[in-house]
Amino acid sequence: MKSIAALQAAVTAAAFDGEPSNAALDAIETEMPLILADVDLLDAQIMTIDRTPTELDHQRIRRARRRVLAARRDLANRTAASDSTVSGGAA
Repeated sequence: MKSIAALQAAVTAAAFDGEPSNAALDAIETEMPLILADVDLLDAQIMTIDRTPTELDHQRIRRARRRVLAARRDLANRTAASDSTVSGGAA
């Protein structure tokens, strides 16, 4: 019968220091406007969970959805622009 402890060293060979890598922090910073827009949308939706939404609530939710869509568009455009510059662009 094989011991699990003998296999554990192979599974956990890479030490994890508990800190995110610089690449992960850069990705979070790049996506932060989208994250904040999503939080605003959730806040607007949560405010109307236990009551009938008023016209002001509907406007707040629509505005938050537009901010989310704009942040997604900007992120997609930024990603596409960085991909095209890496590949060398048109000759």
